[in-house]
Amino acid sequence: MFPRFITKTIHAYLDYPVALGLMTMPFLFGLGADNPLALWLSVVTGVAAFTLTILTDHHLGVVRVLPYSLHLAVDGLVGIAFVAAPVALGFVGIEFWYYMGLGLTVLAVVGLHQPEDGPAAA
Repeated sequence: MFPRFITKTIHAYLDYPVALGLMTMPFLFGLGADNPLALWLSVVTGVAAFTLTILTDHHLGVVRVLPYSLHLAVDGLVGIAFVAAPVALGFVGIEFWYYMGLGLTVLAVVGLHQPEDGPAAA
């Protein structure tokens, strides 16, 4: 059994910088030269992630109308989509590794998330 050490608080602090990174990193890395979807998939996901974070019921949420469990489920789906995107959309080079690396990282964060009831619930 893997230790689950990423708490709701840690996750909340990661959400805003990750969303901003998703919006800016494609431009910094020059994604989209071969396939424009490689640029815009990340940017649109970043905007959606920022919006999701604002609406999530955690201490850094602004409006707090969406349950945190929904937020985690969406994160898991984004991880799966980012792992599948390079293969399904034919990304190569930096675009392939950008999405594969981010997707696997998101899945790891979701997988290492500590249940809300604490470590005993795992």
